[in-house]
Amino acid sequence: MSSSHVNRREFLGLTAAGLAGGVLSFDPSSSAGAGGADWDARRPPVRTGKALVVQPLLMYRVAEKRPATSWKSWGGVQTDAAANTEAQTITEELSTLAARADVPLEILPIVKVKSAAEAARVQEKPYDAVLVYAASGSGDLLKTCFTPHKDRDTLIFVRHRSGTAYYWYEALSTRYLQTGRPEPGRNSHLDHGPVHVEDVVVDDYDELLWRLRGLYGLKNFLGTRIVALGGPWGKYAPEAPQVAREKYRFHIIDVPYDDIAPRIKAAREDRDRMAAARRWAEAYLALPGTTLATTKDFVTNAFVLYGLFRDLLGEHEASAFTIRNCMSTIMPMAQTTPCLTLGLLNDEGLMAFCESDFVIIPAGVLLHHICGTPVFLHNSTFPHDGLVTCAHCSSPRRLNGRRYEPATIVTHFESEYGAAPKVEMRLGQRVTFVDPEYSTGRWLGFTGVVKSNPAYEICRSQQDVEIRGDWKKLINEVRDSHWMMAYGDHLKELAYAARKLGIQWFDLSGS
Repeated sequence: MSSSHVNRREFLGLTAAGLAGGVLSFDPSSSAGAGGADWDARRPPVRTGKALVVQPLLMYRVAEKRPATSWKSWGGVQTDAAANTEAQTITEELSTLAARADVPLEILPIVKVKSAAEAARVQEKPYDAVLVYAASGSGDLLKTCFTPHKDRDTLIFVRHRSGTAYYWYEALSTRYLQTGRPEPGRNSHLDHGPVHVEDVVVDDYDELLWRLRGLYGLKNFLGTRIVALGGPWGKYAPEAPQVAREKYRFHIIDVPYDDIAPRIKAAREDRDRMAAARRWAEAYLALPGTTLATTKDFVTNAFVLYGLFRDLLGEHEASAFTIRNCMSTIMPMAQTTPCLTLGLLNDEGLMAFCESDFVIIPAGVLLHHICGTPVFLHNSTFPHDGLVTCAHCSSPRRLNGRRYEPATIVTHFESEYGAAPKVEMRLGQRVTFVDPEYSTGRWLGFTGVVKSNPAYEICRSQQDVEIRGDWKKLINEVRDSHWMMAYGDHLKELAYAARKLGIQWFDLSGS
């Protein structure tokens, strides 16, 4: 079915439900029998985050010729005419970059700066990051081009071989830039820290793009609004929800089961909702590579939950959802498990997590915004012989943002009840893992390669993954905890955003 494939432009498009200010907004009049939500496998996933606003700035000086003395510095941008030409080149380059970027970027018109007063006026504008093209000029001018707003960011671009050479390709140094990792507690959502050597790009727009991707993830991670059905908690870390609120400014919306129980009952008595859920279940089971190995009623009831969970997201203007006691309390109410439902929401580009574990959920939200594809919350296992097994019953299927991976719809493992996808991830696929050390602010990251999709007596979606990096070091990080996984290698972006947030990042793969 062609619905399982979308191009990049479609992937960044909006769903029929629409987006308002970076969160979902539903129109009840569009209801197809499920409270304004409508499931459609042909619809491209949403990108729920707001665009990263970038202010380009070309810094230069006009050199005046004087006899018998050195009157100019290195570099080819030392006249107004040269600056005008360079500004036009930069504008064209950034337009090309934005067109091919896999995150939404809003590039503001470039501003040419020759004085501290001109730089100060630029800083009054609303932006998320200032991109300084440091062509020529003094060190004092350079420092005034850095953003004075501690919760915003500065990037520096200099040329070596990509055009006319820049003076600051030679002059940038640790006199102006921070090095190393910040002291614990130094950086935070209020203060991303001084301009760092990692904020400098020479020539390469691919290098610039991954940094912008990291900043986009950081922007949309902070202040996440998430519905927590049944309330939040933290696995082995009861303080985790409060840490998410204070450190990451999460808005956790606690919806008690007493609120959802009558909604489920009413939905199951609503002919239109049930008819829509049956129609969606039939369409889902008709997707290529989909095999049913449980009762079809469980799948229909999972789509009833889908409509209700989408209602909750719309009512609370949230793009993330989690559920506690998903292996007990919800089952008799819904007459299914939420496993398949959570996968459906993730496949749409939203964020949906089981177990309401706020030790791992922040890592999943940041990873999701950086990679732009569904993330998989799963249990970890004890590493051995360079392998680790990852397993849970609520895996997404659209893991690369386009294709539905093959899946068998079975029961939830521990209960042998409901509907859960056993997803067959692509063999040889590179994946990224994030493993937080409870709520200490230390996160571990590494990559791996999917080697098999076994059928052990464990949670249904399961992969044996070959660890890329020093797997023996991972043994010292065993915590009987939840991890996050996503297709692709996103370690650079995660490390970049983590430093600015004050997260202690440990890269096991040594990227």
